[in-house]
Amino acid sequence: MSKESYKKIISIIICFIFLATFPVLNAKMINKNNIFSQNDENLDYDLLIISPNKFFGVLEPLVEHKNNNNISTVLISLEDVYEVEEQLGRDKPEKIKLFIKDSIENYSIKYVLLVGYFRIIPVRYVYNSDSEPFFISELYYADIYDQNGTFSSWDTDNNGIFGEWKGTEAQDKDIDLYPDVYVGRLACRNSLEVKIMVNKIITYETSTYDSDWFNRIVVCAGDTYPDGYYPFPTPLFEGEENAKTALSYMPGFSNTSLFASDGSFTGPADVINAIDQGCGFMFFDGHASPMIWCTHPPNNYTWVTGLRLRDMSFLRNKNMLPVCVVGGCHNNQFDVNLLNLLKNFKKSLYNSIWTPECWGWKLTRKIGGGSIATLGCSGLGLTKEDKSTQEGASDYLESQFFYEYGINGADILGEVWGKAISDYLDKYPINWNSNSSWDYAYDAKTVQQWVILGDPSLKIGGYPSS
Repeated sequence: MSKESYKKIISIIICFIFLATFPVLNAKMINKNNIFSQNDENLDYDLLIISPNKFFGVLEPLVEHKNNNNISTVLISLEDVYEVEEQLGRDKPEKIKLFIKDSIENYSIKYVLLVGYFRIIPVRYVYNSDSEPFFISELYYADIYDQNGTFSSWDTDNNGIFGEWKGTEAQDKDIDLYPDVYVGRLACRNSLEVKIMVNKIITYETSTYDSDWFNRIVVCAGDTYPDGYYPFPTPLFEGEENAKTALSYMPGFSNTSLFASDGSFTGPADVINAIDQGCGFMFFDGHASPMIWCTHPPNNYTWVTGLRLRDMSFLRNKNMLPVCVVGGCHNNQFDVNLLNLLKNFKKSLYNSIWTPECWGWKLTRKIGGGSIATLGCSGLGLTKEDKSTQEGASDYLESQFFYEYGINGADILGEVWGKAISDYLDKYPINWNSNSSWDYAYDAKTVQQWVILGDPSLKIGGYPSS
């Protein structure tokens, strides 16, 4: 047989194989209707869980639990999301955001749970800050529409830099910032951490209701800005004042107040002992990094350590799991990792971004205790002292979380988070034509960097037993 005849036969065989398998290949092309309908005949859902395929088996009990408690839930693979949005979106985060948009419009999604840390499910970095180059914003995945009801890319000048605000005015103007869906993340690095969180969420929602320990709140604070150490007057014990405001919004809750001013807060042992007694909420207000939360004693620039990563190993509060709100810098910066040492050794050591996991995530995923969810900053925290008006920033936003729960009665975690952000934007509307070092940019950053590490559909206080 000649070489040309051989090539012709091989070509015919290849064509035959392609034609024979084309229907199968075509059937694997995924659209949104297919991936939703293959989960359930019901095409209206409350909760959308996006996860890589490798976590599916571990997540199935959580899906069943949510459905049993009337939170209609659909689990979609990250791989399918990318395939559905293959022709749309400039990068992976935008593909995820477009998929969330379609899910809201077609399937009435209210909550979105992203399962996987930053190397698994990508983050959107926002470039609004004179104080740091960029920071994670999970609000990007929640703010789907602009004021006109069209898709909000957070890149209005279309240069591939998102939420950009440098110099005399914002480059990406008129971002809506109001959450259109409630987004949280389980920043799991592996299947074991997914299993830990699934067990914690199910146990919490099925066993917490009507428990005495839940009706208690622990607050921990000190003198955030000791008077005489800053170029502006700071006569109050700022952290303690914010903690008292939060407590005033929680009628019916007993409290343990750990304050540096009265000696009830002297170090990690005080915090651990208070948490181990059980509490429904914790609130820390002070200074932090991805590895530690701490504050100052009264009018003294020394430090009082509250809780470090290594201290969390000693927590023994078991299934008495609080929702934790932490005020400080970078507690929820969940893109920290050891490889940062290779990129910039000195900067990584100084900023504590070399640690394998951040403060908020370790507290949340801890076995045998810790929190059920942690809300905190992914970037450099801003307080009212950073603003010329001396009001707002994290001082208002964090205490507003307790107002929404304790006064307004919201009891789903993501809704409390989202309503607090909306309240903030109502009170401090953004002027996008102002300088990046002025109050308006700080107001935008305050809400952009506030992250839920936890389940946004979590029923705070759990469900009544059937």
